[in-house]
Amino acid sequence: MKKISMIVPCYNEEGNVKLFFEDAIKTYKNNKKYEIELIFIDDGSYDNTLNELREIAKTKECKVKVLSFSRNFGKESVIYAGLKSATGDYTVLIDADMQQPPHLTLKMAEILDAKKEVDCVCYYQAKRIESKLMSKIKGSFYKTMNKLSDVELKQGASDFRMFRINVKEALLSLEERCRFTKGIFSWVGFNTTYLPYTPEKRAHGFSKWNPYKLFKYGMEGIISFSTKPLKLATFLGLFLSILSGIYLLIVLIQKIFIGRGIPGYPTIANLIILLGGIQLFCLGIIGEYIAKIYMETKDRPIYIIKEEISNDK
Repeated sequence: MKKISMIVPCYNEEGNVKLFFEDAIKTYKNNKKYEIELIFIDDGSYDNTLNELREIAKTKECKVKVLSFSRNFGKESVIYAGLKSATGDYTVLIDADMQQPPHLTLKMAEILDAKKEVDCVCYYQAKRIESKLMSKIKGSFYKTMNKLSDVELKQGASDFRMFRINVKEALLSLEERCRFTKGIFSWVGFNTTYLPYTPEKRAHGFSKWNPYKLFKYGMEGIISFSTKPLKLATFLGLFLSILSGIYLLIVLIQKIFIGRGIPGYPTIANLIILLGGIQLFCLGIIGEYIAKIYMETKDRPIYIIKEEISNDK
């Protein structure tokens, strides 16, 4: 019997974690091929999520481990902590909000069993149930990311995926602090099969994502897996140098052959504002990369565990 480790990030999911647990148990209770271990990670929730997880950890129906962070470290840190705790033959990343039903993991496990050449099975959203604005933002991110970065992300690919031990070990070998899991999965490679699915509606609560967080998340991904934005400053500088040379030539021709006066204060003011804005923009890009270097050199832990609970089945 093969073991499946389910890594379940939880942030203010008090109304969902019990439903998730019951659905997972129902899916695998009488299964003769697979057993599960559930790794719930409370990412600094301020509602009753941790107490609900404490109750779940009392069960004897399957192995349950609960990790509670000292504060909110973000989903990337949660995934890394879950990978370090997983002991199964297969590992699956799945959200606690019931948008990714546990019964879908059976199909992933069966594919990994049937196709030895496949290392990872990933679900992608065939149909989005979110607003048009959010869909457009996410679609633009994937297009931009694929143009700028050295890795390619499948449109709509989620973190909802199952993979073998060799993939898990490869992910753990990357100990960087500024993590972008979608990009990391693409970077480590391995043979991945993609399956379409339509997310269910959240059982309780609301999404923690908003346009600002998505934009910030997208910038993290681009900076983590591309140096092309840095090259933008070089190209802008070269382009403006050529443009200024052409403009100087035009001004001289107008002065010498036409006798037209050189434009004064308005032109100078506009050029100063334009160049100043471009310089600040380029410095901002460089600053983002320096900030990442700064955070990496501090070598702080990716997460801090406040409490660990296990039923030790």
